[in-house]
Amino acid sequence: MSRRTPAGSRFGLRPGVALVSGAAQGIGLAVAAALAGHGLTVAAADLDAAALRASCAVLPGLHPLELDLRDWAAIEAAVASVESELGAIEYLVNVAGVLYPGSALELSDADWLQSFAVNTHGVFALSRSVAQRMRQRRRGAIVTVGSNAASTPRVGMAAYAASKAAAAHYMRCLGLELAEYGIRCNLVSPGSTETEMQRRYWLSGAGSAERIIAGCLEQHRLGIPLGKLAQPADVADAVAFLLSDAAGHITLQDLVVDGGATFG
Repeated sequence: MSRRTPAGSRFGLRPGVALVSGAAQGIGLAVAAALAGHGLTVAAADLDAAALRASCAVLPGLHPLELDLRDWAAIEAAVASVESELGAIEYLVNVAGVLYPGSALELSDADWLQSFAVNTHGVFALSRSVAQRMRQRRRGAIVTVGSNAASTPRVGMAAYAASKAAAAHYMRCLGLELAEYGIRCNLVSPGSTETEMQRRYWLSGAGSAERIIAGCLEQHRLGIPLGKLAQPADVADAVAFLLSDAAGHITLQDLVVDGGATFG
């Protein structure tokens, strides 16, 4: 028997509450806006309260939630608050991340620790808090936005790549343990995407859009076969698909959205 697709939903996203981290700008904002467009109630979480309020003010369906992923007690309180005020969280999307460029031998202690505090430990703490509740209800879907750098070494991105790789494998282990409860866990791994984080990376001396697209032998980059950067909406569409009923038999997977930059 086929399932009915809710009105206005391209992928068959069932109505409910979604929690999206890193939702003030970039990919996180695009994901939050896409899910709201599918009719979901979205708790949009971010550390940047001012940017978050500005974004939520112009997008109906988004509810701002100031949250520091380095504070595990605050994470548990925030998840409890969302469930109390908006309803059971049916969807979780981990997007928040930080990038501190630097060679593997010259990274500061602080940059290494902050990379893991947000990109790995924050994903763990938020996913654990939400998934414990999903397990009791025996339903839900989780997507973590990682990076193609988690599986492909990158010059000057050791902390970012390592922290994203750790989060990716945690997500696979989480998905394996939650499968018996009907909860799916997947990854979306973008390559170079036109965001503020990417622009700051270029300003650090890492190059430019043109150089990323063309490739750089000195940095062992092969370029982007499709000849363009991803847009945040490209990543958001992949997330929405993996959360939806159209992906109802997909779990433990990593959907790479990089224009072919890592050759699959």
